[in-house]
Amino acid sequence: MKFIRSNAPFLAAIVSVVLLAGCSSLFGSSSGKPREPSKLVEFKPAATIEVRWHYELGDAGGNVLQPAVTSDAVYAANARGEILRLDSATGRQVWRAESGFPITGGVGAGDGLVLVGGEKGDLAAFGQDGKLRWKVKVSSEILSAPQVSNGIVVVRTGDGRIAGLSVTDGARQWLYERATPALIVRSHAGVTIARGIVFAGFAGGRMALINLGNGIVMWEVPVSQPRGNTELERISDITSLPVADDEQVCAAAFQGSVACFELAQGNPLWSRELSSDKGVALSRKSLYLTDASGVVSALDKTTGSSLWKNDQLTLRRTSTPYVFGNYVAVGDYEGYVHFLNRDDGSFVARLKTDGGSIDEAPVELDRGLLVQTSSGGLYSVVVH
Repeated sequence: MKFIRSNAPFLAAIVSVVLLAGCSSLFGSSSGKPREPSKLVEFKPAATIEVRWHYELGDAGGNVLQPAVTSDAVYAANARGEILRLDSATGRQVWRAESGFPITGGVGAGDGLVLVGGEKGDLAAFGQDGKLRWKVKVSSEILSAPQVSNGIVVVRTGDGRIAGLSVTDGARQWLYERATPALIVRSHAGVTIARGIVFAGFAGGRMALINLGNGIVMWEVPVSQPRGNTELERISDITSLPVADDEQVCAAAFQGSVACFELAQGNPLWSRELSSDKGVALSRKSLYLTDASGVVSALDKTTGSSLWKNDQLTLRRTSTPYVFGNYVAVGDYEGYVHFLNRDDGSFVARLKTDGGSIDEAPVELDRGLLVQTSSGGLYSVVVH
């Protein structure tokens, strides 16, 4: 995990930390010996996975890249700066375009645009025909997929700012910025857009709802309160995406808590201590999450009480869960996709990809799922 000094020039002091003070239970045993990732357990499959198509994109170069799906296309990118449009049914390449910079954030798609960002703040928008529409510079590196809705492109930068840009030419419409703690987790979390609202979590454990049209904050709440004696112990950042349904919005913080709030006013519904740097998924009456040690759990969305827990993926860098039909799908650092029974958390199926890590939740595609690995493999799969 990487941390940065937010009060120094951005990216001037990246610190790689192996052991966090007060977190020996996560990164080491009580004896001080490093803990090993869980070995995969054998199980009797209760479902069959079929790979509909597979495409080699080119690797992500250490970045967290993810595909975007529209009604008739899949858009994906690699670290070299290439953006591709693929036929969603066959995986056949329709076109390939060059961004002109190494891609560190992408892909976002919507309102007729395909969007990618780079480490020096480059943001490029292509049309569905693969032709460049516009290119602008934002304040710092783009580490997550830009989002677009209702004529506004929303891009989050590594310095903690969120900007709303015009889909027409990339001109800035509004800017949200806030003070950050001295030491923060370097995060690939972007924003979630729904119902004309931008949902975002921040360093220091706070979550804000921002009006998509004008950038005005609707309400802001603490998901988690930093505590501890050292800067490392006081880190309690939201490094994943908030999730929302018609009633509530939920988020989780690293070295902190997971909490849910009323969507209308932000009144707290419940909170419980649970560290997560990967994130949560909300579906029907349950909240599904991957904690900082890789354990996948289900909680009652109304009360936060535990429904089940699967600890057989501990320390496998388990991805954010994605709820798909009767299953919960997660990826891991060896390129496996695991399908769990959404009712009890038991394994029902497993797919081995190319061995590259799966760092983002799968994306839904045509009654199946789409998975991208860090090695550049893109897999369209369906579960029977």
